[in-house]
Order: sequence, then C-alpha cells, then structure tokens
Amino acid sequence: MNLKDVPWPLLRQLAGPDKLGRGMAVKSAGSQRLRARTAESDKVVKSICPYCAVGCGQNVYVQDEKVTQIEGDPDSPVSRGRLCPKGSASLQLTTGDSRQYQVLYRRPGGTGWESLDLDTAMDMIADRVIDARRKGWQEEYQGRRTRRTMGFASLGGATLDNEENYLIKKLFTALGAVQIENQARI
Repeated sequence: MNLKDVPWPLLRQLAGPDKLGRGMAVKSAGSQRLRARTAESDKVVKSICPYCAVGCGQNVYVQDEKVTQIEGDPDSPVSRGRLCPKGSASLQLTTGDSRQYQVLYRRPGGTGWESLDLDTAMDMIADRVIDARRKGWQEEYQGRRTRRTMGFASLGGATLDNEENYLIKKLFTALGAVQIENQARI
C-alpha cells in the first residue's frame, strides 16, 4: 500500500520518512487541491494602509481590474507583512456595499445631499480656494511685508503619509497659507 493512500495522517507520519510531521505525512488529499486566494490575481499593486499614519505596506491583488484581496506587504520595512485589524479589513474600503462612487454636495442651508460629477466638484473647489485667497490676502501686516492669506488653512489627517504631507505643505505655502497642520489622530 502506498503511504499516500493511508487515510490517517498519524499513521503516514509513523510509517513514512516524515517522522516530525512537517511534510506530506500530515497533508490530506483535500489540502493538495487548495490554492491561495491570491493565486488567480492578474497583478499585485503595492500600497499603503489608509488608516493611521504609521504607513504599513499592503499588497493589493487585482483580477479583471477589480480588487480581490489586500494583505500585508512582507517587503515593507515599516510593517514587515503585518497589518492591524483595521488594515486587514481594508478590502471593505474598495468593495463594501456602503462605498460611495460619486461626489456628494450639500448646498449652504440645504438639508439634503445631491450628486455632482467630479469635474464640477473640482471646479467648485478651485473657485473657492481662489476666492478665499483673494479675500483673505494680506500684502503687509503692521507695516511689515507678509504676502500671505488668512482665508484658508490646511488640516491633514491620518490617511496622509509623509510624501503627501510634503506636497500639501508645498502647495499651501505656495498659495500663501500659513496655517498648515497634520494631526495623525484625526
């Protein structure tokens, strides 16, 4: 009788060369057919966990242009393949039923949300930044040249990593803002 035909792993372990039970002796016929969820993926995209500002690396597995699995990135020097419970559940951010796929806008004084296309929303944001900069501009303050705006500020949150914070700081400084802050706990 072939050892593979022996139904009980313990007997295969005792009778065969795998005495410590770390190889074929402990594998059942069903486990031979199992494949990883990620084996069918078309590509793997490196990403960063969006939750806390630690910046744990993630491998995002994509099949047919859809995200199928998100796991910790073992190549990441930050997390070495580990993710917290929130990071482990981040697949729901892309595939969850409650994910919004359009821009929602509530007019001043309004009580309901309305959908806007992305181009309209981006134009509204740009117009408001320009208007706030113009209205809050200070060429000088108390006789000293300042060339700044007090019309807006920036407060970043936990989903921003160092590179994004650097670019945001550069952008808002170029626009003349002086109140630029990032708080990872928000």
